[in-house]
Amino acid sequence: MSCCAPGTEMALEAAEAERAGPSAEEILLTSRAIGDGLRQTDLSVPGVHCGACIQVIEKALNKLDGVAAARVNLSTRRVSVKWREDKLPPIIETLNRLGYAAHLFEAGETGKDPVLSELIRAVAVAGFAAGNIMLLSVSVWSGADDATRDMFHWLSALIALPALFFAGSIFFRSAWNALRHGRMNMDVPIALGVSLAYGLSLYETINHGAHAYFDASVSLLFFLLIGRTLDHVMRERARTAVSGLARLAPRGAMVLSDDGGRDYFPLEEIRPGMRIAIAAGERIPVDGVVESGASEIDCSMATGESAPQAAGPGADIRAGMLNLTQPFVMRATATADNSFLAEMMRLMEAAEGGRALYRRLADRASALYSPVVHVTAFLTFLGWMIATGGDWHRAITVAIAVLIITCPCALGLAVPIVQVVAARRLFENGIMVKDGAAMEKLAEIDSAVFDKTGTLTLGVPHLANERELGDTTMALAASLAVHSRHPFSRAIVRAAAGAGAGSAAVQFDTVRELPGLGIEALSGADVWRLGRAGWALDLASDASHESGTVLAHNGRRLAAFRFDDTLRPDTKAAVDHLRLQGIGLEIMSGDSREQVARVAGRLGIQTWEAGVLPGEKLSRLSALSSEGHKTLMVGDGLNDAPALAAAHVSMAPATAADIGRNAADFVFLRESFLAVPLARDIAKRAGRLIRQNFALAIIYNLLAVPIAVLGYVTPLIAAIAMSLSSLIVIGNALRLRTDARLVGNHGDTEADHRQAEISTMVEAA
Repeated sequence: MSCCAPGTEMALEAAEAERAGPSAEEILLTSRAIGDGLRQTDLSVPGVHCGACIQVIEKALNKLDGVAAARVNLSTRRVSVKWREDKLPPIIETLNRLGYAAHLFEAGETGKDPVLSELIRAVAVAGFAAGNIMLLSVSVWSGADDATRDMFHWLSALIALPALFFAGSIFFRSAWNALRHGRMNMDVPIALGVSLAYGLSLYETINHGAHAYFDASVSLLFFLLIGRTLDHVMRERARTAVSGLARLAPRGAMVLSDDGGRDYFPLEEIRPGMRIAIAAGERIPVDGVVESGASEIDCSMATGESAPQAAGPGADIRAGMLNLTQPFVMRATATADNSFLAEMMRLMEAAEGGRALYRRLADRASALYSPVVHVTAFLTFLGWMIATGGDWHRAITVAIAVLIITCPCALGLAVPIVQVVAARRLFENGIMVKDGAAMEKLAEIDSAVFDKTGTLTLGVPHLANERELGDTTMALAASLAVHSRHPFSRAIVRAAAGAGAGSAAVQFDTVRELPGLGIEALSGADVWRLGRAGWALDLASDASHESGTVLAHNGRRLAAFRFDDTLRPDTKAAVDHLRLQGIGLEIMSGDSREQVARVAGRLGIQTWEAGVLPGEKLSRLSALSSEGHKTLMVGDGLNDAPALAAAHVSMAPATAADIGRNAADFVFLRESFLAVPLARDIAKRAGRLIRQNFALAIIYNLLAVPIAVLGYVTPLIAAIAMSLSSLIVIGNALRLRTDARLVGNHGDTEADHRQAEISTMVEAA
């Protein structure tokens, strides 16, 4: 007979099912075909937190019969498995056997980060306890003895115990989970060293010993938690790109029935052939074709072109595009899973997850750390047992000192502390970094690919030929343009205001805007038009061969307007600086050939392409990678997102679309394009400091381990030595903040200093 109530039994069964993960049927239903007889399953595995986890999971899954490839993305804690569709491998069973609970991955998973919250609380508790125990230890170090010393030891024990249980639970849980599934990780020796240090200290306290090491065990946890928190913060910055893109898709759409009715359908229920009503201001839910009506569409996510595009009957439109001006009816040609937006998400997800050199080195070190430390400590214990004739107290004290002094605090801090200091230095110069590993990659680049609109230029058109136009013409054009939000109309209004053009002499009876064509005004029998030449001009007129934007009166051209984009400040100097460093430069833009050629000529960039689609940018980056190049991609549009994610490293301006900023590794907040060479300078210096920190950590262990093995240090001295090694590594990283070789003063004049420096280098060359 069960001792649990029915509700309790059901809750336990639900909890057990959740721990077991999705069933084989769910895996099969949610997987997707990727061609060549393969399917792909994406799983979220929250327990992945280090390089050792990656190695264990990938090695086990790749051994399964039917698995073509398994890849773990540490940033998103995602496992992607490609398997032959004729045989579903035991993916969930394998992960459960390894001790990693999994659930189906959903793009755009968001929410509060419980791991970071737990780490911050643990750091606070460990730091508070370590500080108070150190204060109590001062009296013992000062010569307190007998009852006074025992009292301070007992107080330290009482403070340390809850701190170890709370702050140390992060390491204890991880170590126990690894051990009960028959494997090792870095947390096993940490948990062992902390527990033994506390146990030995408690034994000394009970037996009125002169020495206790409560401060050593708690301080050890404190420094380890700092390193883990810093590392976690840097990794979490890499998890927002896909979720940002997913938010571009509406939750559903208004579907029109054959009898004229309107029904709201969730996005996943929309099927090809359905007629969908799209209101002004709504995003396109799925790929389709305009059936009736006309409007202007923000297509920047697909083409990179900042100017709105006209869309009339028969025009192809894609999921995620934004309807700007007028309602229309479209017919769906794809489901949400097969739409352009979904494909962009898959491109980004496939491009994520590369592991950089320094992180791989730290991962390999962590894989070797546990067995080496355990063997060293065990051999030390045996050696001292033999040397002292069975004095277990002395032998275990020395073994604990070895465990503590070899704690990988310095090694664990070597990478993340430099990345955090470098990120702070970048932020002070108006540059934000999403992922610490990106700085390492930026230092390695040998080529750079730039988008044009919004990247090399500000993406704000200005009137280029206003001096050729009279005040009367400018005033008349502005009186029409003021009725439109089109970027070209805004440019005309700004130019007229800047030139001091007065009011137009013509009084209009009506003014209307025709999406994709221009603005039409009536004054009696006269017709005034400002817009596309093919629409504004009389086809029979001599000027009918013109293109671009014109002002027309009754079909006759009065003026033609030429627009240009403004280069970002310091773009020429930044490009010249990169060229001097041997970086190959290219422009790939969705804009017209004329516009791209003009910008390329002004910057002296010989290699460029116009009218490029997202997939073509991605193909070019893949080609550069296959040729052995490490490429920096700098772009801003939604259409650049897959390329930004696929590049060796990427940057975007703060004015970029949300998904462009999220997909990029770096975001520069100021208008100056000098952010690109400046970020590379800081990244190169950070790389040198990381290598120095690795060397310091190795030298520390080479010197400290033999001394500890020979019994010349106590657990307390071992903890102090370990802490000093961590402080040395931190101090070396902080040199990046005051490195005069990078930049001079912070603030608004910094760009001027940098401009002068780069200009001098260019002139010298």
